[in-house]
Amino acid sequence: MKSGQTIPPAALLLGAAGVIPFAGLALVIALGGMGLLAPEQAERVLRLYAALILSFMGGAQWGLATANDRGPSVRSLAVSVLPALFAWATFLIPGGPGLLALSAAFLALVLYDLWTVRRGEAPVWYGRLRIGLTLAVVGSLQVALAAGGGLG
Repeated sequence: MKSGQTIPPAALLLGAAGVIPFAGLALVIALGGMGLLAPEQAERVLRLYAALILSFMGGAQWGLATANDRGPSVRSLAVSVLPALFAWATFLIPGGPGLLALSAAFLALVLYDLWTVRRGEAPVWYGRLRIGLTLAVVGSLQVALAAGGGLG
């Protein structure tokens, strides 16, 4: 893998754009609903979006695993499918517990992502990008949790 430290502008821009729904939905919940979305509806949409993104991040690990010149390891392939399975399960958990589970999953995945960077399986910039995005995502999930009081 390349060891470049500069986050490619497109990755930074698109990653930041992916945070917008997290922050926007957390804001809707914090403000007690806006327009067509009641706080409970916004929480469901937030959990759905979080589950989709968590699955996507597992897919990113699949891509890193299959790009390995030595071939993918069983470990790397197995870890790459776990986020999707966990995301599906956590989407079925309503309210605060679901938001907490998703937060924990994003934190666990960023730790794994950083481990892959240290092993040279992912570029250095990827770890830096993932830390910032994960903090924004988990922060949004926690704002939604705090503002919604568990959301039933």
